[in-house]
Amino acid sequence: MSRSPQSPRTSRPLVALAAAGPLLLLAACGGGAQAEGSAAEGSVVTVTISDDRCTAEPDSVSAGSTTFNVTNEDASAVTEAELVNAGGRILGERENLTPGLKASFSLKVEPGDYSIQCPNAATELTPFTVTGAAATAAATTDPLFTAATTGYQTYVKEQIAQLVPATQAFAAAVEAGDVERAKALYGPARAPYERVEPVAESFGDLDPAIDARIADVEDPATWSGFHRIEQALWVEGSTAGMAPVAQKLVADVTQLQTLAQQVTFQPAELANGASALLDEVASSKVTGEEEAYSHLDLLDFAANVEGARKAFDLLTPALQVTDPELVTTITQRFDDVTTGLEPYRRGDSWAPYTELSAEQVRELATGVDALAEPLSTVAGKVVGGAGQ
Repeated sequence: MSRSPQSPRTSRPLVALAAAGPLLLLAACGGGAQAEGSAAEGSVVTVTISDDRCTAEPDSVSAGSTTFNVTNEDASAVTEAELVNAGGRILGERENLTPGLKASFSLKVEPGDYSIQCPNAATELTPFTVTGAAATAAATTDPLFTAATTGYQTYVKEQIAQLVPATQAFAAAVEAGDVERAKALYGPARAPYERVEPVAESFGDLDPAIDARIADVEDPATWSGFHRIEQALWVEGSTAGMAPVAQKLVADVTQLQTLAQQVTFQPAELANGASALLDEVASSKVTGEEEAYSHLDLLDFAANVEGARKAFDLLTPALQVTDPELVTTITQRFDDVTTGLEPYRRGDSWAPYTELSAEQVRELATGVDALAEPLSTVAGKVVGGAGQ
């Protein structure tokens, strides 16, 4: 989960997918410091982040292709802007925008009532409206893109089908007070979650409930999820008081499985998810911030890369038609990142992050950066080239 310790996520409603609202094509454009984008034959919305609230100019657009240019001029408590539909589901976002940074994301949006949401602002929600007739989503009728989205639906369900029993086994060890067994089962439960984390992130409070770090919660007494138990196991060497946390974790991943059974994806959401996973690696895994107590950051790193590659591989047949050179570049850079990780594999797990030298961390970060740049262009190509 990509977060800023200075601006933890605040509570947002978790809604069933039945209330998720209009479908869209989603494209994230680049990393946190990328320059502003513009929508081809569409609308451009300027979103300005402040500690008071986020503003959107204009605050109403016609259905279709829209680019949201997000800028944080000087806000210190707010580093994120999201487009949220009437049901409460996050459809597009840019995170980790510290003062002076800007980024953009592009969507083909359907008519309806939305909000621009900026967690931790004094006023978190700014109304945003999409008018007119429904946008044409040509990619949804392209057989290559249909195969990609269907394949990703299957992949998400498979990963969560692994996550639930792995979490149940982990939780059982915690409830039994078996610290060593719980430690051994922690990593196997983390990996499937990290492969499909962007799906959980779209459901409001569900991802923070499962995956928040201590810096992400306003009241430590409310801290739940994997990392709360991780701290108990590796720092306290005890499971005392963790049984309710473990039980809630099982309930939360089971809720995720229920929602995932109903979720469908548009083609560019696969590309956006792949980029989001690389952002996760850059913002917390390669820095050693995610697994602060177990130091299993490389396990999360590898799982994020695996999930990103799966999404990209599913899109490859369609991208091969429109931009085979880009496919070759991204494929090679995925290979480079995977090869760079291999020296740190330890059987079914990975070397503790604390064993890496500063130079080794730099090498891994360089590989991720080299991959993230071309990968960030894929979603835009899906939006711009679908159906052509």
